[in-house]
Amino acid sequence: MNFIASYRKAAGLSQKGLGVLCGGWSQSRIGMYELGTRTPDIENCKKIVMALRSAGANCSLDDVFPVDGKAV
Repeated sequence: MNFIASYRKAAGLSQKGLGVLCGGWSQSRIGMYELGTRTPDIENCKKIVMALRSAGANCSLDDVFPVDGKAV
């Protein structure tokens, strides 16, 4: 489980907007990550967090991708 959608929405971003900030990823790629049908590797997790932070989200890697699946 991840909290991409929660932080994305809090930052006022659409899936497409987050994808752009991640280097031109598609909206569907972000959607699949949010739904858990596709799992990002650690480097892509870092890109997502950096993009969220650049949009004003106050989050860390552990916040967005918690090990135990629970929000901190």
